[in-house]
Amino acid sequence: GGDSQRVAGLSAKRQSGSERANWLARRSLPPVYGHLNDLMSGFMVLRLASTRAAIRRVNLAGFKFLYELLSVSEGKFKVGEVPLNFRSRRTGNSKLDQAIVWDWLVSLLHTFTGRIMPRRAISFGLVGVTGMAIHAGIFFVLRIAGQSFLSSQIVAVVVAASFNYLVNNILTFRASRLRGTALLIGLIKFLLVCSLGLVANISVSTFVYDNMREDSLEIVAVFAGIVVDFIWKYAASSRLVWNVPY
Repeated sequence: GGDSQRVAGLSAKRQSGSERANWLARRSLPPVYGHLNDLMSGFMVLRLASTRAAIRRVNLAGFKFLYELLSVSEGKFKVGEVPLNFRSRRTGNSKLDQAIVWDWLVSLLHTFTGRIMPRRAISFGLVGVTGMAIHAGIFFVLRIAGQSFLSSQIVAVVVAASFNYLVNNILTFRASRLRGTALLIGLIKFLLVCSLGLVANISVSTFVYDNMREDSLEIVAVFAGIVVDFIWKYAASSRLVWNVPY
């Protein structure tokens, strides 16, 4: 690894992004690793005897091996750094793209949340939150344009669900990405899964609300419906749309 402030050969934009990414990564790891500057390095030397157990726990689908290794080490490793000096790039393009940035964000949240949820579920949830914002935006634009509540809601639901499907296909399930005719068939399946999830959401939230004694706690009922909806959509779409284990 190397101090991001001492690495030569990086563009100003790349160095700024590296510094921010490493700053956030340090906050997600045990304090004993707070002195490290480059947690994204792919160059390292390990003592196998002391790291073997942790290596076996590393999720190979993670973002960067060093970061993933430290995140499962429980702060038990002694780590030192040797600065790197990069030459200016002469040919080719940087491997840093939107998918890699997304993987980094998912890995960061995975560590911050105690590695409780699967990475795919975190990615699926992030896409869902973005879809909710798109849903709300389309709905209000159509309402302002004079469309009825029902028609605005239907259009917003279909567009947001389609957006979620396409983004999940590119990011969350890119190892099993659907293309061509399979992409269209997958969209139809995903919309059906979402429609059943909506029914489950309303049913569960209504049941919880009807059995609560305090009307002021109705947010609990709403949250219960959202949780059931999320679990159903993630599990069902994983198996039925992309055919991967959840």
